Amino acid sequence: MADPSMSVSPYWELAFDADGDADRRGRDRLLAGAAGGPVRDLIVFAHGWNNDRAGATRLFSRFFAPVPGIVPNARVGYVGVVWPSMRFADEPIPDFPRAVAAEPVRPPALDKDTRHALVEAFPGRQVMVEQLARMLERQSFEAGEPAEFRWVVRLLVELVPPGPQALFAADTVADGGPGDEPWMFAGPVAEVCAEFSRAVLGDGSRPLVVPNPWQGARELLRQATYYAMKRRAGTVGERGLGPLLGRLAEVAPRVRVHLVGHSFGARLVSFALRGLPAGVRAVKSVTLLQGAFSHYAFADRLPHDGRAAGALRGGPGRIDGPLVCCHSRHDTSLGTFYPLASRPAGDDRAVAAAGLGRVLGERWGALGYGGVRAVPGTRACTLAEALRAGLPATGCVNVDAAAVVRRGGPPSGAHSDILHAELARLVLAAGRVR
Repeated sequence: MADPSMSVSPYWELAFDADGDADRRGRDRLLAGAAGGPVRDLIVFAHGWNNDRAGATRLFSRFFAPVPGIVPNARVGYVGVVWPSMRFADEPIPDFPRAVAAEPVRPPALDKDTRHALVEAFPGRQVMVEQLARMLERQSFEAGEPAEFRWVVRLLVELVPPGPQALFAADTVADGGPGDEPWMFAGPVAEVCAEFSRAVLGDGSRPLVVPNPWQGARELLRQATYYAMKRRAGTVGERGLGPLLGRLAEVAPRVRVHLVGHSFGARLVSFALRGLPAGVRAVKSVTLLQGAFSHYAFADRLPHDGRAAGALRGGPGRIDGPLVCCHSRHDTSLGTFYPLASRPAGDDRAVAAAGLGRVLGERWGALGYGGVRAVPGTRACTLAEALRAGLPATGCVNVDAAAVVRRGGPPSGAHSDILHAELARLVLAAGRVR
């Protein structure tokens, strides 16, 4: 269906709530349109951190725009997956207008736009958001203040029972159950704030500067918020998008589906594979753009723990085509902050033995920074090589996209620098869309 705000047609929007329940009207429009229309290839894009529907739509429109010119004869349809996530206002998307707070703030205080985004992302918890904002504004160094701040942060992102989201927080599982909770919630609060503060300064590049614990506390809030978004992404993927793709395969069996996800949206489309009904082979390719989840998520066994495996082990086998993972060394959000936020409690001995930096990168690194790990047969190439020589028909492929995914300032670096025709071409190459 035509949408005046969208660069391509036909386009459908799929909206989900935090528990994976779909908006019925959007779902029914897609199913009816795919069943009765000429579409052969359907590109399904899930955004990552994002503050509103309008921003998500702009992102989809910009990413999809080159496709008709690249494959003018293909019968392509487009889907934007909208789900409740958020980003901090100081993390702009390259080439998008940057929102400017109405009032100046003194770092590490929260600006107006970020406060609003937190309230929207966590309905009914405005009092907690206001309390956190006041504490960051005061920056009191009295004993107990950072501990109280973390306690309120935990309340903010805590789940309200009996929702399903608690089942989707882990990227790896040990002996059939989820791993420990993140160290940022369980470690000594002074040490947690100091580590985050040093990361904000440049991971120890300015050793003579005494870290401000409140800068670290603000980063703790950011990463705790993103932990909640990561949990939601898995829920929406497995409980929402996966089963819906099964229904799509029933009503439109000739439609070839190509899943694309950015950041936590990459986690969403990956968990959708786990939610596909048995026997459904409609997904012909998956392209992960700066995926914000563990590089061991697809592993049968973790190299450092033979008892543990990736939560998505076997996932690539649900695809009738390749799983393409784009990564960039310029993504500081995933290279620096993601491992700190993902470090589980209880691994202090391993950290002491091998050194924090090394262990963080090896054990708790992200797909979007270093690619898929511990999956036998995974191939690797640059973006230019992939576009020139093509991609394998099946299996995992790590594509170094640093040549184009390279712009962006602190704190996230190039994490959102994905609006490139080369990446759209890669999606088409992965799905063999012609």
